[in-house]
Amino acid sequence: MQYIERRYVRRGAVESRRYQVDLAAQAVAENCIVVLPTGLGKTAVALLVAAEYLSRGTGVLFLAPTRVLAGQHQEFMEGGLTIDDITLVTGEDPPKKRKKAWAASLVCATPEIARNDLERGLVPADQFGAVIFDEVHRTVGDYAYSVIADRFWDAGARMVGMTATLPSEKAKASEIISRLRASRVAEMREDDPEVKEFTHQTSVEYVSVSLPPELISVQAHLRAALDRRYSELRANPRLKIGQQSVSALLRIRPFVITKARGSARALFEAIRLHHALAMLEAHGTTPFLRFCERTREKRGAAPLFRDVDVDTAIRLAREASGSGIEHPKLKKLVEIMGSTTERTLIFASYRDTVGVIRSALEEAGMPSVALVGKAGETGLGQRGQARAVQGFRDGQYRAMIATRVGEEGLDISEVGQVIFYDNVPSSIRFVQRRGRTGRRSDGRLVVLVAKGTIDETYRWIGERKVKAARTMGEKMSGMIEKGGLDGYM
Repeated sequence: MQYIERRYVRRGAVESRRYQVDLAAQAVAENCIVVLPTGLGKTAVALLVAAEYLSRGTGVLFLAPTRVLAGQHQEFMEGGLTIDDITLVTGEDPPKKRKKAWAASLVCATPEIARNDLERGLVPADQFGAVIFDEVHRTVGDYAYSVIADRFWDAGARMVGMTATLPSEKAKASEIISRLRASRVAEMREDDPEVKEFTHQTSVEYVSVSLPPELISVQAHLRAALDRRYSELRANPRLKIGQQSVSALLRIRPFVITKARGSARALFEAIRLHHALAMLEAHGTTPFLRFCERTREKRGAAPLFRDVDVDTAIRLAREASGSGIEHPKLKKLVEIMGSTTERTLIFASYRDTVGVIRSALEEAGMPSVALVGKAGETGLGQRGQARAVQGFRDGQYRAMIATRVGEEGLDISEVGQVIFYDNVPSSIRFVQRRGRTGRRSDGRLVVLVAKGTIDETYRWIGERKVKAARTMGEKMSGMIEKGGLDGYM
């Protein structure tokens, strides 16, 4: 095995892979979006970029969306570079400590605190010759990356974005490239000859379950309540609604608020019913009932709970829960876990579901740990998240059950299996979740799908978007060459 030998790179620390060297060279030459599948070493590319700019006598800023991920990058850089002053800056540090940390040659930081400290003047933008944006697909809307990119563009820094996949939507991909003023998309795919020897196969298996009669009854009442709201909305000739979906309702929301306020109650109740139905169908009785409890406390929600079908749905769900009925996915999950000794990462979109899954696994004698965000009383702060990840890495747990916070960038060796308790209609989130396995050896992905529910809809949407995302880098490169990005540069 050959290793990188260049200034500031620790001897014998970074394997020499031609595609990583080439991608780093492109990123050094011009503002660039590096698209590289999970497990193929985006962080090694970042290290090579950092080493080049350090050798030029300038600082490097390495941004990552979470403290856990930023901390992992700090560890990697400390192991791969010979410089001593590599620091981690997050919101959990007081301003005095942050100001000292910002003076380091290489700083790993979370974006919100970087944006805030730039605005406070704690760190001068011209300190850094290169800024690396990990998980750059987040650079849309008002996310902190957008503001940071503007500041460093003005300071003349090289900007490098890194992601496993671009969005499937052309508008979002264009926005990311425009924000970073990127003049190139440097992309490698899993089937490219340069990377093929370094890739591992991940088998994908969809496992279907059927809702029991008790949950089908709850589902029927919720759908009846939802149908009535759509009838009310369609009675307004000024509203054009296609299929029944949250996205269709969100499209007409601005018009309803400004020009059709008489339909506002039906609109907002329909949106809430969609969410309630999704919680029941994909997650089960406990997450559904807790969602209803939280929704009931919100302003303007009281009339919805006076609806006879909604009231009946909640009563039936309570009776089912009291009889020990949660969701058939839960039994199937425990069964899958019992059929293998592989350490497993389980994804569920809501922390209520995470708690239900963890209880079921613990009851079955399978030690598990939760990885959730820090919001709310049951959340984990950044240090708690780091402890959960480290415990899973060290083999203390058979399973880690994670919400979205676990989707991006976690480098946990020997995760032989990933299970989606619920699917997501997003190409980025699907790719990020799947990429947690198959990193060092062949992996397995299991997606649980409840028949006749939102799960099936999300499966087809997700597959279509993943397919579209595969060609997005090529499309964006063509548009850049033709100068066709709206608002570009």
